[in-house]
Amino acid sequence: MDVTLRQLGVFVAVTDHEGFGTGAASLGMSQSSVSHALAALERTVRGELVHRDIPVRPTPLGETLLPHARAALAAARGLTAAADAHHGTATASTIGLAVPPTVARGLLPRLLRLWHQHLPDTEVRIYEGLDQELARWLADGTVDAAVLVDPDPHPEGGLLLATDTFHAVLRADHPLAHEESITLADLLEDPLLASTSGCEPQITRLHAQAGLPYRPAQRIRELTTLLAMVEAGLGVAVIPTLAASMLPATLILTPLQPRLERRLVLTGPSNRPWHPHVTAIRDLTAHRTDPASAPTDHPTRT
Repeated sequence: MDVTLRQLGVFVAVTDHEGFGTGAASLGMSQSSVSHALAALERTVRGELVHRDIPVRPTPLGETLLPHARAALAAARGLTAAADAHHGTATASTIGLAVPPTVARGLLPRLLRLWHQHLPDTEVRIYEGLDQELARWLADGTVDAAVLVDPDPHPEGGLLLATDTFHAVLRADHPLAHEESITLADLLEDPLLASTSGCEPQITRLHAQAGLPYRPAQRIRELTTLLAMVEAGLGVAVIPTLAASMLPATLILTPLQPRLERRLVLTGPSNRPWHPHVTAIRDLTAHRTDPASAPTDHPTRT
């Protein structure tokens, strides 16, 4: 099968940008060149890969082949970087890093400063996603690295960045807000607001440990919306301490008992060699930081 990396890159770009014109612009190619390259790939794989509508969407065949295309492109990027490293050639390279929203807010800024200061040839492009999306993006080559939440088993070569715990988010005027710690049973009179953008498996586990049913009154995707609803007095929520910096002054974190931690692990893919620049940021981070409880800069009862 005569497939080229250029054809695969065109396929991924057209799909990701949902159009031939925008895909071509992202690659610095003409739209006609992109159309010809994709048509050639479709002849090779014996079927259409995308629907020629607006927005462009992959066909069933396209959905099947897209992860393979991403993985092949990721492997090619890694091969080029490995060759440069072998020859001692310092070349700039871009790697994709997938992170959950709370990590993007709570840990990422200081990590990006560290990497930029000591590895100026490495550009890290951030992909923010739900916990369940990150491992899939890493496996299919959408990204070169990810910060995974509670990976099981611990990935080979993975670096524990931090652990944090789950707290109740209450209004500062809530009767329980200033307790040393509370239980989920203490909150049964309050509507539970749950975020679907991550951490729901851990919050479900907390309820199971307490012998309580998990019955959120509302399930909200955006964490900022969730916090605004708590601030408005519409209920309470449970979030990890890394999200503390997102809280307004009217909200407070109160520790929950029993205590539940989550582990945040920086890793490359398990199904192909790591991009050398991913190894470099892992090694730098391991030497410059200590895996510890995630810092917070917001009032919390501890």
